[in-house]
Amino acid sequence: MFKDELKIWVKAGDGGNGCLSFRREKFIPKGGPDGGDGGDGGDVILEGDSSLNTFNKLRYRQHYKAERGEHGKGKNMHGRNGEPCIIKVPLGTIVKIEETGEIIGEILEDGQRLIVQKGGKGGRGNARFATSTNRAPRYFEEGEKVEQIRLKLELKLIADVSIVGFPNAGKSTLISKISNAKPKIADYKFTTLHPNLGIVEYGKFKSFVIADVPGLIEGASEGKGLGTRFLKHIERTRVLLHLIDGAMPEKGYLEDFFAIRKEIEAFNPDILKKRYVIAVNKVDSLCCKESLEEIKSFAGKNNIPFFLVSAVTGEGLKDMVNTLGEIVEEVKEKEPTKKEKEVKNEKTDFLDEV
Repeated sequence: MFKDELKIWVKAGDGGNGCLSFRREKFIPKGGPDGGDGGDGGDVILEGDSSLNTFNKLRYRQHYKAERGEHGKGKNMHGRNGEPCIIKVPLGTIVKIEETGEIIGEILEDGQRLIVQKGGKGGRGNARFATSTNRAPRYFEEGEKVEQIRLKLELKLIADVSIVGFPNAGKSTLISKISNAKPKIADYKFTTLHPNLGIVEYGKFKSFVIADVPGLIEGASEGKGLGTRFLKHIERTRVLLHLIDGAMPEKGYLEDFFAIRKEIEAFNPDILKKRYVIAVNKVDSLCCKESLEEIKSFAGKNNIPFFLVSAVTGEGLKDMVNTLGEIVEEVKEKEPTKKEKEVKNEKTDFLDEV
């Protein structure tokens, strides 16, 4: 099962209460207040884990609660802070408050932490309220209470390359040949019911992550077939691999290509701005020579990398993989670094304040 959406209840820890206490020692009749502060409640934290690809491990638990802060004690002893509740999630997780739809943040890197709810502040003990005019205060603060909230987690897979195409174009066979992925393979449509991720090795100690997206059909943007449920997983991809069925195209090779582009555009036009490669699969049983010349001519005129491949025999796969790897490297080099992103966000925040 591939679970890419999840709703959970979370509650950060309440703050501990301050203490009402007075110093009591032999031969010291007026020791004064010595009530300590309560500890802070633990935070609820989401942490990115690159070993996870879905929410499957989280689906059996709906409630997460951090530890509350310990109450303050006499002799000016402060309560211990509560332990945080850390929830491991896959990279590409978007976190929203379900009631309002507000986006709290997203997890994009391994080990990245996002505090989704802060723990309550601990209350002050009566020792904190002593003054020159009130040397024996008989009041203290209770710890801050935290309300439970419901979060909606959405997953958008992070892959360098995504394979898109009609059902039975050979996407599952291809990803099984060039990567370590083990998808289900069969000779009927919609064999792939959820995205598969794999690592492709090329060149000398180089690699990239590839995703096999379930087959699209015309009208997918309107809910036909598997609809747009999995199109969101290619929004974060760097390069698209358009795979076309060379043996039994829905129409013609070029028509199939434009049909898929049309469905992607209807979902999110920005995806079409990504770099892409065209590959006609099943080169060992091509059926339309005129159509093949047409799509080759289109690719040549527009400087689009074009390949004739066979996922079964392996023909043409090495050159295609090397080209995909080179394009991924080029795209990565043009992406802003983490430090540049932080500077950009700081500038944006400053302009918003102004």
